[in-house]
Amino acid sequence: MTRPSPAVPGGTLVLDSEGLTKAVLRDRTVTAWLALARADDLRVITSAATLVEVIHPRINRPALEWTLSRLVVEPVTDPLARHAATLLTDAGLHGHKYAIDAILAATALAAPGPTTVLTSDPEDLTTLCGTRITVIKI
Repeated sequence: MTRPSPAVPGGTLVLDSEGLTKAVLRDRTVTAWLALARADDLRVITSAATLVEVIHPRINRPALEWTLSRLVVEPVTDPLARHAATLLTDAGLHGHKYAIDAILAATALAAPGPTTVLTSDPEDLTTLCGTRITVIKI
């Protein structure tokens, strides 16, 4: 008898800072997306850079840690940062205002697709990624 092959995720769900914050707060919409991701065997990720936006003195740290334990925090590597810079250049953007969005966009584009990003800023992510990912406003 042969062993069945391990399940392969059918894509990736990416949380930006608002998506992660709402997950920590157990927002009904984001919770539904996370349940759907689990049911469909999607990877759920965020960027390590997103943590910089989310962690502050008033955040419920135990809820944050529990939420983070249920997803993958992707590192910001040199190649990823360079890809983010290229995305900014290609979109005609620059500066710190767009830096974390660009890092999240590069993270989403590097993830196994199809990729969906839950974001409070769909315009910037659509500008950076075009139609290569699905962007959902939350």
